[in-house]
Amino acid sequence: MREMNVHGKKHKKKRRRSENGILVGSIILCLVTLSAVTICLMMVFKYRAVQMENAVVMEELEAIRTDETMTYTQGEVDAMLAHAVEEAAEQTSEQVTNELLAKLKELMLSGEGTVAMLRYFYPDEIVLADAGEFHFFPISDKLRHHTYNEEQFVMDDRQIISYFENGEAVSHKGIDVSKYQGEIDWEEVAADDVEYAFIRLGIRGYTEGEILEDETFEDNIKGARRNDIDVGVYFFTQATSVEEAEEEAQYVIDSIEPYKVKYPVVIDVEAVTNTNARTRELTMEERTEYCIAFCEKIKEAGYEPMIYGNLKTFMLMLDLEKLEEYEKWIAYYDEQVYYPYAFKVWQYSDSGRVNGIEGDVDLNISFGDWSDE
Repeated sequence: MREMNVHGKKHKKKRRRSENGILVGSIILCLVTLSAVTICLMMVFKYRAVQMENAVVMEELEAIRTDETMTYTQGEVDAMLAHAVEEAAEQTSEQVTNELLAKLKELMLSGEGTVAMLRYFYPDEIVLADAGEFHFFPISDKLRHHTYNEEQFVMDDRQIISYFENGEAVSHKGIDVSKYQGEIDWEEVAADDVEYAFIRLGIRGYTEGEILEDETFEDNIKGARRNDIDVGVYFFTQATSVEEAEEEAQYVIDSIEPYKVKYPVVIDVEAVTNTNARTRELTMEERTEYCIAFCEKIKEAGYEPMIYGNLKTFMLMLDLEKLEEYEKWIAYYDEQVYYPYAFKVWQYSDSGRVNGIEGDVDLNISFGDWSDE
């Protein structure tokens, strides 16, 4: 959706007279040449190597990693690096180190960044980079996990992703649109096998707080329904109170009353980085409370509420445990979705192409078919 808006230090070590010393020198040389990822890779190296070779050191590292915030600044990472290098040199076997170096080389040559490497080496945590910091979130068993098998997601030559079971596609192809797509030929869209469309109904301005209808909403919802495309709607929230969240929900309910809306009614929760944004200082607790207020009012009106966001939305801005009962729509642009928890819709591209729309459009894969409800 359109609203969505490490440097390392060289560490000189004396070469050891043993094979272990040669190994450490190789590691350091490799890291020096990769200044942008040095610190994070050494953290990863230390964690994995010690995990395999020394339980005592592992406990020591976990004591650091289970810090209150699970968030690290550059200075804190520098301090951890010095300790990591010392203990990795003492504790790591040659076989384990070679395996790690081979994997690091593979990731580097693939063009993957630091975050991708950290995610590989920390499979039991969600790793998120935001505003110059790395955040680590242990994957919670208190939340429902999705059961999709990543090998069953298949992308075709048009960059359309489908999910297959027993050789048959069981997912649903959809798009989401707003004024940024301009005039849409919905007959052509329908002919391109688009089953549903989430249509932006409106927004609340992020400075003045006025509710505004998307200027193409009526044309889009009428055009989609006229061509037998199921519709859901979404509203870009900037509520700063329960009252405003309920006002937004009521505005949506009133606006869709003339139309046959079967798919979910979505609250779009995204960070606005503008310094004048009225929601800039909201806490996680406040945003979560406003989400609940919106969703409950939508549910009372007989519609299916849903929450849209990206990793930052769901990990830093909202309390997922309090929102467990509501369906999620996750935005993550890749061939595989990096999100362990339950979701019904995945927005996997913001640069897709569909007949009937000039230029880019958001592509979605859905695992719910609300048209039969």
